[in-house]
Amino acid sequence: MITLKDIQQARATIKAITKVTPIFTSEQLSAVCKNTFFLKAEHLQKTGSFKIRGATNKVTQAVKDGATFVTAASSGNHGQAVAYIANQLGIQATIVVPEDAASCKLDAIKAYNGKVEACGTTSAERIPRAKMLAKEMDGVFIPPYDDPFIMAGQGTVGLEILEQLDEIDAIVVPVGGGGLMSGIVTAVKETNPSIRVIGVEPDTANDTYLSLKKGQITSIPRTSTIADGLRTSQPGDLTFPVLQKYLDDLVLVSENEIRHAFTFVFERMKQVIEPSSATTIAAAMYAKLGIQGKNVVAILSGGNVDVRQMASFLR
Repeated sequence: MITLKDIQQARATIKAITKVTPIFTSEQLSAVCKNTFFLKAEHLQKTGSFKIRGATNKVTQAVKDGATFVTAASSGNHGQAVAYIANQLGIQATIVVPEDAASCKLDAIKAYNGKVEACGTTSAERIPRAKMLAKEMDGVFIPPYDDPFIMAGQGTVGLEILEQLDEIDAIVVPVGGGGLMSGIVTAVKETNPSIRVIGVEPDTANDTYLSLKKGQITSIPRTSTIADGLRTSQPGDLTFPVLQKYLDDLVLVSENEIRHAFTFVFERMKQVIEPSSATTIAAAMYAKLGIQGKNVVAILSGGNVDVRQMASFLR
């Protein structure tokens, strides 16, 4: 498992690249949620999501070890982050994307000088191809979440929250493969174990929820949730034990609840976030956190939205 020291070292590694993202509040949202609600604005991070933190930590280590080429399998935020940091460090990156990837995401990867290769429509097809490319080119495959350097990099979000706010009762985090959650929950629980850390998944992408209930990693079929950043089939081998050890609770939200939260943030707060980010807002708006009158921090994990799809995200 990663430790608080690993996350502190990651912060030193990534500080020249990443931003310390702001935390802001909304009186209207706090009233609806019956808590004092704070929002950690990772949608304003470089490349538009928290993913740049873990990618920077991992790719920097790969370069220290002599890598001149990296690959990733991603149609979205992870691929953009890997392409960005590889370009910053002066090495080549190829991102293996699905054949049906949105053009705006491909354009973003290319804008960071990343090469794009299309392969199939599932991660089961993309990941082996990306690993094969890394092997052929004597490079390094950069996993999206199940890696200690990735997990530690994402955990720097937790360190920042602890420094930005004096009184925190709970932190709410979207859960996909578990990289962001495992990092944050480690940073928080090894610093202040009294803070509750609560995960959120779409009810149609509930692999971590089922895994925690069963006490073992459990897979689910492919899902079409609008929270595309959370469409994993199972939690990671490395991330899952961390969640088992530290996570206080994990709740589920429906597609309509995600749409309501997405619409509320867009209309009332004038912020463009991804549906994956809206899951944490939805959990609070629909009273699924089981707390009232507390100081609650929700992670807005990303803001890379295809404007042509926005109408389908609005309630």
